[in-house]
Amino acid sequence: MSAPTAGYALPKITDGTACTDDSWTGTLNVPSARAAHSAVWTGSEMIVWGGVNYNRSLNTGEKYDPAIDSWTAITLMHAPQGRSGHTAVWTGAEMIVWGGANNNFLSTGGRYNPVADTWTATSTSNAPHPRADHTAIWAGSQMIVWGGWYFDANFNTYYLNTGGRYDPATNSWTATGYHQCTCGALPSHGHLERPCDDRLGRLEWYG
Repeated sequence: MSAPTAGYALPKITDGTACTDDSWTGTLNVPSARAAHSAVWTGSEMIVWGGVNYNRSLNTGEKYDPAIDSWTAITLMHAPQGRSGHTAVWTGAEMIVWGGANNNFLSTGGRYNPVADTWTATSTSNAPHPRADHTAIWAGSQMIVWGGWYFDANFNTYYLNTGGRYDPATNSWTATGYHQCTCGALPSHGHLERPCDDRLGRLEWYG
């Protein structure tokens, strides 16, 4: 399978008299209300997905085109389980969502192609431990996830200082390297993405 290429783009938003500086304009046909969802920007559209509405985890999403002020629902076929506290990154051709929680903490995800309006599940082989409220970045050819938290059946809470690299070209995971960071890396909840020590060729982040 070849790596996705960045070929997805809609017409650019043009300047005009329809918009007034320093003002808000309401959107029409908006998605259902939700919190703890994800959103990515493709270069011409915003894609929102997942989240929670009261106690109901959602696996729905929509694409918003600000050029024409319109929302378009994305397919539910093969979409990941509903969840919140997950992450989403834009690769240039696909949105990758991963992790999060519903009734359970999750190590699953999916890749959404907005051109074909299709989902492809991410591999669970060698995937990082289930978690929520982690962080994720797109590094040009791989998605790197790190940190987060989960609790076990006895409601003991664990904060994580582990992660993984996901390669969509091979649909495979590789664990991130671990060593004691010289600037004091600590497991964290809702941590900031800040480089710590990459002298050994490994990406690490601390809260």
